[in-house]
Amino acid sequence: MFELQRVRDDHAAALLEFELANREFFARSIDDRGDEYFARFDERHAALLAEQETGTCHFHVLVDEHGAVVGRFNLFDVADGSAELGYRVAARVTGRGVAKLGVRQVIDRARDDYGLTRLTAGAGRANLASLAVLRATGFEAVGDSDRGGIRHVRDLTTP
Repeated sequence: MFELQRVRDDHAAALLEFELANREFFARSIDDRGDEYFARFDERHAALLAEQETGTCHFHVLVDEHGAVVGRFNLFDVADGSAELGYRVAARVTGRGVAKLGVRQVIDRARDDYGLTRLTAGAGRANLASLAVLRATGFEAVGDSDRGGIRHVRDLTTP
């Protein structure tokens, strides 16, 4: 029903639609991207694809059977076998296990396709849904993040 895909140039329109449709929803738990982000979306998308080509990040979308983006699952700051995980899912699919599915699939890609051995992730203390997703997918809380949330780590060398 859902498929994790590495972000490509032809995802731009669907990604913009996803971000615009969920802008208010996302702003409830994380900082809003700002009007400039949307005004220059095509430039930003091209820059992300160029960055992805360097191997310092891996961007993914989770799409439904119609090709609509229902989530973003990104690995960034890739270095020394480690990366930071960030993700967001559409309001219309929350509470249905979609975030857990996407995180599990990106964990598999990180380990099997990108050769990573460790992921880190942060979540705000008030973002109970995100904290639950991290716990359910094998992340362990390790302390405070630099943004006032909770830092988590996932060892990819164990199942």
